[in-house]
Amino acid sequence: MLPQEIIRAKRDGQVLSAQAIEAFVRGITDGSVSEGQIAAFGMAVYFNGMHRDEAVALTRAMQNSGDVLQWRDLDGPVVDKHSTGGVGDNVSLMLAPLVASCGAYVPMISGRGLGHTGGTLDKMDAIPGYQSYPDKALFDKVVRACGCAIIGPTGDLAPADKRFYAVRDVTATVESIPLITASILSKKLASGIGGLVLDVKTGSGAFMASFEGAQALAQSLVQVANGAGLPTSALISDMNEPLANCAGNALEVRNAVDFLTNAHHQPRLAEVVLNLAAHMLVTAGLAQTVADGLAKAEAALKSGYAAEKFGHMVQGLGGPQDFIEKASCYLPQAGLQVPVYAGGSGYLHAIDTRIIGMSVVTLGGGRLRPQDRIDPAVGISDIMPLGTEVKAGDVLAVVHAQTQDKAEMARQMVQQAMQLDDRAPPSHPVIYEMVTA
Repeated sequence: MLPQEIIRAKRDGQVLSAQAIEAFVRGITDGSVSEGQIAAFGMAVYFNGMHRDEAVALTRAMQNSGDVLQWRDLDGPVVDKHSTGGVGDNVSLMLAPLVASCGAYVPMISGRGLGHTGGTLDKMDAIPGYQSYPDKALFDKVVRACGCAIIGPTGDLAPADKRFYAVRDVTATVESIPLITASILSKKLASGIGGLVLDVKTGSGAFMASFEGAQALAQSLVQVANGAGLPTSALISDMNEPLANCAGNALEVRNAVDFLTNAHHQPRLAEVVLNLAAHMLVTAGLAQTVADGLAKAEAALKSGYAAEKFGHMVQGLGGPQDFIEKASCYLPQAGLQVPVYAGGSGYLHAIDTRIIGMSVVTLGGGRLRPQDRIDPAVGISDIMPLGTEVKAGDVLAVVHAQTQDKAEMARQMVQQAMQLDDRAPPSHPVIYEMVTA
């Protein structure tokens, strides 16, 4: 089939056959489809959408455009989690070892930060020596030995998606639910997992700020994943404030170690981590009910076994063998710590979480351009929770910076993001709903 005829059909609102979609994806992979044709196809999908079967076919075709990992000889189920991204979202760092400590295998292929949202790989790179892009042999070895490994995608997994996304990124077609769905799921299917749980964020710091948008994305992801043969469910969770009480790569790793070692648990963060773990255990067949999964996850966390798994994973991928015990000694620290003081009294009524994320980017903890280098030490810590009663002069947050100029810019941004009022804000649930097939 000629690429232009496939584009014409989708432009005119027709439902494409699986064969047509497979042919177009083959062209993306082997280069016979031009960037202009990819852009035209993306725009046609953006305006006309896709039926579920079309999205399943696109997902499957991109999954099979490169290597597909196999874990068939492991002695336990293989599951994973994906988050649509947020601020202070370090959940993966705790979740992978926690679920592994309950008997599952978690080969977690993660990404880098995008815009105001932090990336799991950028957090792991804050650990000295950690190899976020190991070869396949080391990845396989660590998953088998530790039960989990958090790494970046190899060039061989879903290469069609990589090329397609690069074109979408510069042609204003990123915000298409069928294309987002296929992009996320093609890589997860290619990683060889047998079950998936999604964390779809909504709120001021989320990619899908409206609940309706998050709900539509969650439903699309769950329907298409199950249609492609991957048992999947999704939680829709709140991102109207940072999930951890910090944002920034080394700061979030330190927070994760504190969580795993039971040194400090923040209620909102714990609720998301434990609920995702419970649903992953149900999906894996290691728990009969969500309540059973919660009990198992809480026991593994309390026992210290999850922290032990994390330490073994870090060591297996080149990090320090005593990282859990001496995380503060290994993680980089910024030269300046500047408090952000409340200018008046009242309640912390709202947080523009996107601005908090962008303040980290301003400090050098995120990227303005793909080639930018990240400073893992910078960020925002001690972020006051929503609803806290505040007096003038109270510390709303602490900026970690390398220069006074950047510290001041970030301080002003954080102060702008944190809005006081004489009324307490309405409470938001941490988890809004569960979406199943």
